Amino acid sequence: MTERTGRCACGAIRFRITAPLRGVGVCHCTDCQKASGGAPNYVALAPKDAFEVTQGEPKVYISNSDSGNEVRRTFCPECGTPLWGMPAMVPLVTVKLGALDDNSDLVPNLHLYVESAAPWHLMHDGIPAFPKMPPLQPQGE
Repeated sequence: MTERTGRCACGAIRFRITAPLRGVGVCHCTDCQKASGGAPNYVALAPKDAFEVTQGEPKVYISNSDSGNEVRRTFCPECGTPLWGMPAMVPLVTVKLGALDDNSDLVPNLHLYVESAAPWHLMHDGIPAFPKMPPLQPQGE
């Protein structure tokens, strides 16, 4: 599936992804746990240049990652649905799987920040797990 669409729970914010996803990750960092209410966040990695907001204006919360770089986390100002993140220095948007209109074909292919995982977080057998952020490869590799 090349084009994907998504939205918040109330429909005020809508978005589109027009290129294949680069992967699906499960983030166990404490910021993601706070955004989800305790669970890890399941995110699809979408190329920034293929991501666009098609309706509404999300609210953005800016914080710093453990590397010191800025991370922008977006959510709907009306219903509060967490939508996506935009880490600095990375050409990807981390789209929450729950914000996608159809995520039935997506499965995780890595876990990150597992050192912050609660003991009850689900870990998928057979996929790589990293204590913090995995090493990033340049696009095209």
